[in-house]
Formats: sequence, structure tokens, C-alpha cells
Amino acid sequence: MKRNIATTFLLASSLFGYDVGDYLIISGDERAGYLIYDYGNPDGDPNISKGHKDSKGFYVIPKLSIETKPYHGFKAKITGAGATDFGLNDKEDENRNFVFKQGGDSYAILQEAYIEYDSKEHNVLVGRNEIVTPMIDKDDWYMLADSFEVGVYRYKGLKSSTFWAGYFAKMAGVWDSGADGTKFETMADASFVGAEDKANASDGGVYFGAYEFKNDNHSLQLWEYYAPDLYNTLFFQYDFNNRYNSLAYVAGVQIINFKEVGNLADNDQNGYDIDYTLYQAHFDGEFNNGLGFATGIAKYSDGDGQNQTLGAWGGYPYLANGMIFHFFEAGNLRNAASYKIQGSYDFTKVGIKSLVFKARYTYYDLDSKYSFSSAGLPQEYMQMIGLQLKYNFLEGGYFTGTYEKHDTEHEPKTYALRLIGGYKF
Repeated sequence: MKRNIATTFLLASSLFGYDVGDYLIISGDERAGYLIYDYGNPDGDPNISKGHKDSKGFYVIPKLSIETKPYHGFKAKITGAGATDFGLNDKEDENRNFVFKQGGDSYAILQEAYIEYDSKEHNVLVGRNEIVTPMIDKDDWYMLADSFEVGVYRYKGLKSSTFWAGYFAKMAGVWDSGADGTKFETMADASFVGAEDKANASDGGVYFGAYEFKNDNHSLQLWEYYAPDLYNTLFFQYDFNNRYNSLAYVAGVQIINFKEVGNLADNDQNGYDIDYTLYQAHFDGEFNNGLGFATGIAKYSDGDGQNQTLGAWGGYPYLANGMIFHFFEAGNLRNAASYKIQGSYDFTKVGIKSLVFKARYTYYDLDSKYSFSSAGLPQEYMQMIGLQLKYNFLEGGYFTGTYEKHDTEHEPKTYALRLIGGYKF
């Protein structure tokens, strides 16, 4: 998910919505999905696939927003959302769907409620917002996006440069939260660290600051996230994009460092030390005829903490992952490496607008000193083969079908299927 954050930040004007009089805009997103996660473990045996139980279900996610039109730079927005299965699913089959909290029921949530000021040089937002940043993100690739209680300031008065500063207080989002997810919890509670370390963080949030640079060929991002008494995250990415004859391409590098701080660093009894760096690179491109490719490589340093940090708070900027499966099926990614190669075709080139097909192979070279199966056997590899079809239609309709076959050494061969679509207005 390689994005220029400044141009995709949720403060930008909506592409959808209906005017209501002179002051309001109403918009929405009605989404539905059918999900299957087959772990080769129908009974949830803890000695198979890390105890992950076979899961499936059908869900509907309604979402409705009311937004004021800008007045002297100010505007406000509220968004209500929910998740329901209309009682159709068997609760025993919903263990790993992450749409409801585990064992939970349909729910509704005030997803967004914020006030924003925007001018040529300054932007300020306070409230609940589906914000996009590299390591804390709305992650709207599944059923219901994450949302955050956040205060953020953005300075954009310099050509090609943007500065950010802010504070995340709470988060909601079943898919990416280490807490309930169906309601707003503190960032400490929503983290993936152990219960003792969450308590020691005293309901803390996350401070952040960033610098971004972008011109015609170069983009650079430097982000700092500091969670007192949990850990610090430093994110850096540089990309170069250009064109060679019929090929438009982008190449880049990424470095992410995680380091425990405060009470978590002082806790010698929790069984882990968050202290590692992830180095990544990618080269992606697309030809004028619609053929495209994406490649990525990642190397995890020989340090601990992957299970407590990767994917927390919705951040998935990683360059060499699978389409559905990422980190959580391997025993451990310490000192591991991963490799991704993907091919794609945009059918717009042959007259079928907004239809894209992708096929991806991802391989993880695991370190058998650290990665073990649920039965305690050392693991040397994990691999995935994924297929995806995306289609946009009717100026608001969308559908994404994704299938991925997964194989981790000394675990059953598994697969997942996601059929997710909806209509934005």
C-alpha cells in the first residue's frame, strides 16, 4: 500500500456525496462481504495453525456521513457505521473473521465526528477521523475501516514539503485492534503488547510528527511515532518514479525501526524485547498496454518484538507481504526475509473499464532458530500464492475478490477467500 500520504489524507474533499441545501453534504458506503478462512483446523486445536480456527461468514457494513460545506475554512463531519450478519452466521464459525469482536454480535458505532480548519498553508483536525498515515492507518481494505480519536496539525505552506504533528488518543477497528475493536479504546489497550504492559502504559496514546517531500520524480517520508511506556517507531521511505518509453515505474527503499521505551523497556518479565529494524525495497511498473508488475524484498533484523508490533494500529506499508496472509501464520519473523513478485493486467486497455487482475507469489525465508510451528517444530519457510480481481462500476460501485493459498512448514496447507463489494454515494 504505497501511497503519498499528503494526497490521500482524509482531509481531502470527498469524491462522492449529495448536496442538501446550501450547507450540508450527505455521503455513504454500503458494503457487503463473504469471507472464508480455512486453517485446516475446524476445532481450533492449539497444536494446529497457532490455534487459528476455520472461519467463514457473510456481513453487511452500512456507513452514512453528514458533512458541512466549508465556511471560512471550517467544516465538520459525522459518520455512523455498523456491522451486521442479520443472524445468518454461526458464532462458532466467526473466530478469525474479525468483523465482530470474538463471540460478539452486530453493533453500531459513531465512526467519525470531527471539526477541521483548512487554509492554503494550515490544516487542523480534531476528533474521530479515518486518518491515513504509514504506521497508524484506517486500513480500509477489509470490511469496516479503523477510526481514531486524533488531533493533528499539518503545515503545507512550502512548495513540495509538508510537516505534520499530532496525537492519537484512542482507536476503534476490530481488524487491527488488540482490544475490543467495536468501541474506542486507548492506543495502549489497542496495541499488540501483553496485558501487563498495556496496564503499565496507563491508557497512553501516541505522539507523532512527520516531514514529507514530493515533486515530479521524488518522494520522501520521515515519520516518528512515540508511545510513552510502549515503544517508538521510526518510518522512512524514499521513492523515485519515472517513465522509460512505454513503462511507468517506481523504485524505492523503506526502513522501519521499533524500539521499546519507558515502562515496557523496564519490564524484564514479559518475555520479549521490542528492538528490531525492517529493511525493504521495491520496484513496480506498468506498461502502456496494461501489463504491470510489482516486486518487493524485506529483511528483518535479528531482534525481538515482531509479534507485538507488526500490523498494530492498522499500519501496513510493507512491501513484501501476501494479499491476505501477512505475518501471523509464521511462528516468528525474527531474522527472516520475504520476497514478493506480482503480475497484473488492466483490462481498461481492451475496453473493459476499471477491471484489474493481479497474481502474486510471496516467499518468507524463516530463521528456524526462532520460528516454530504450533507443535514445536522448527520452520524454515512460509509461502503464499494470491489472485485478485478488482472492478469499479456505476461511478461508485466496487468489488474486490481475493483468493490466497498459504503454506507454512509443519502446518496444514490453508487458504482464504474474500468477496467484498459495495456502493459509495
